[in-house]
Amino acid sequence: MMVFAMESTEPILIIDDDTELCALLADFLRPEGFEVEAAYDGESGIKMAAAGKYCLLVLDVMLPGKLDGFDILKHLRQVNVNTPVLMLSARGDDIDRIQGLEAGADDYLPKPFNPRELLARIRTILRRAKAETQDSAFPAAGMTFTIGDLELNYGDRSVLRGNEPVELTSMEFDILNFLARNAGTVVTRDDLATKVLARPLSPYDRSIDVHISRLRKKLGGDDGENCRIKSVRGAGYIYSFPGSRH
Repeated sequence: MMVFAMESTEPILIIDDDTELCALLADFLRPEGFEVEAAYDGESGIKMAAAGKYCLLVLDVMLPGKLDGFDILKHLRQVNVNTPVLMLSARGDDIDRIQGLEAGADDYLPKPFNPRELLARIRTILRRAKAETQDSAFPAAGMTFTIGDLELNYGDRSVLRGNEPVELTSMEFDILNFLARNAGTVVTRDDLATKVLARPLSPYDRSIDVHISRLRKKLGGDDGENCRIKSVRGAGYIYSFPGSRH
């Protein structure tokens, strides 16, 4: 494990066996206001991430040993470590990206990448996680929004469905928030990408669709009339009360 630090920084953990890349990223991110720590295998990465002191994890898919990036992410989510995760995929295959999102990643970036693109993705994820109060899409911390049996709490970014907690990632919370606050109105995939991902969708980019699929399952009633988030063919998605027709 290696630590690269400066004063008044935000801590990030990179889990990647490429020691040279970790050092290069630390040199790049340090002047941008980040403290970077690195773990070079899955076991060390899990132990460090479980400490809960990081604002974001940068997680490579391909790692030495028994645990790859997907295994690490699934384990962390199972033990309720909800730190935002940006996954890196050297192969750049769509299946890797989709699998990472389905496991609970907030975003992905294929290798090789421009460090400035990585920085932009990191800042976007952190802005979402902090739910900046100046963004009209996010009410002030401590406020709640209720629609039917669903309640969103903006203080701790938690969700209750019928008074039962629903465990969501930061990205899932933001997508649900945007859809619920626009309930009854069709929201396009491009709108979701712009407002939530803070970037345009690239061709064949299924990240929004994967997050929607996970949300449906977690909210219950993921098909038929009980589906809360419905697809509108050729248009986008709409949040509706279970049992309503659109």
